[in-house]
Amino acid sequence: MARDTQTQLRNKMIYSVFVRNYSEAGNFAGVTADLQRIKNLGTDILWLLPINPIGEVNRKGVLGSPYAIKDYRGINPEYGTLADFKALTNKAHELGMKVMLDIVYNHTSPDSVLATEHPEWFYHDADGQLMNKVGNWSDVKDLDYGHHELWQYQIDTLLYWSQFVDGYRCDVAPLVPLDFWLEARQQVNAKYPGTLWLAESAGSGFIQELRSQGYTGLSDSELYQAFDMTYDYDVFGDFKDYWQGRSTVDRYVDLLQRQDATFPGNYVKMRFLENHDNARMMSLMHSEAEAVNNLTWIFMQRGIPLIYNGQEFLATHQPSLFDRDTMIHDRHGDVTSLIQKLVVIKQQTIMRAADYQVTVVEDGIIKVTYRADGQALTAWIPLKGQVATVTTQLGDSSYQNMLNDAVVTVKDNKITVNGQPIIVKYVTDTALTSIADQSN
Repeated sequence: MARDTQTQLRNKMIYSVFVRNYSEAGNFAGVTADLQRIKNLGTDILWLLPINPIGEVNRKGVLGSPYAIKDYRGINPEYGTLADFKALTNKAHELGMKVMLDIVYNHTSPDSVLATEHPEWFYHDADGQLMNKVGNWSDVKDLDYGHHELWQYQIDTLLYWSQFVDGYRCDVAPLVPLDFWLEARQQVNAKYPGTLWLAESAGSGFIQELRSQGYTGLSDSELYQAFDMTYDYDVFGDFKDYWQGRSTVDRYVDLLQRQDATFPGNYVKMRFLENHDNARMMSLMHSEAEAVNNLTWIFMQRGIPLIYNGQEFLATHQPSLFDRDTMIHDRHGDVTSLIQKLVVIKQQTIMRAADYQVTVVEDGIIKVTYRADGQALTAWIPLKGQVATVTTQLGDSSYQNMLNDAVVTVKDNKITVNGQPIIVKYVTDTALTSIADQSN
């Protein structure tokens, strides 16, 4: 873990925006106009997918992927001007949000500024042509960080954008050498203390494939030396396997417990149900009730939750990265009020407590408990809407469900979970907090 990473990040929420598809306008102004709503949702950190000009050679779709960048130091003219971008970031800052910019340092478009001016900084095939290391990423070519002079160019680019933004989401970070990330963090944070660093880490299969071919493939443990936050891809596949009937919830939770013991004490995982690279959560969930349960789950886990634009409206369509595919009309519900309540719970100091336990109880219901300073917060989360009576150490009394203010009764050390999450907070000494206690 980066030694100066603050566990207060576990009390925050990230909201992700693809400028092209966010509004009918498809530009910076379209996002700026809606920033108050984004803030009201409970957003602390606004993550913008890449905003740079997009390459034309081997372009996918009509407009191309924002991850096939032509000029690291430019603005996509379809989104507006630098002044328009500054207006967006200034407004976000006025509203108390930080802005995190997506950077793509493993590759560029084949016709990028760097490919034209410094082709020697790229990988080449036997014929001397620019190439990429992995996959069928036909619209990009990979940079070779064996050329150390590339490093300072990339760091200077970060220093330029740091005038306007507060941090970086780093695309396919495992493919770029750790020593580069360490140097980048050192230089950027020296001038801009508190800069946020989120790594798009990868699952074990992808890392093993990279290493088997002799390429850099950084594990989460390595990335945590330079980054504050990493993706949840080391367990996200197992979560989907559970939902699709290929694995058990016990296996998934066991992996989460191992995760919590493997990484440094101040690690921060980004927890999510969907993002721009993955299908919408409603492709797994079958109802709004299930969405409620699973959104509660990502907020109750140790880490920082992500909401991808449209998720708050139960969007079902995974928008294209290559063409206009406006999300604004893809609405099948509204869980804004739920997210706002979860944000309030997430902001409590106890949600970054060192004492954190995740277990599976009756009928596959997940139980999460945080303990600190003589208090505890426990959540029972039926991911698939299970109804069961579960045993608890809570004393017989009535408690308040923090999620909906409903009264929850414990009798004979048992509590009934009726298909919806229960979250209660109580003292951990001999006198547990009940509604009656709170009224005195």
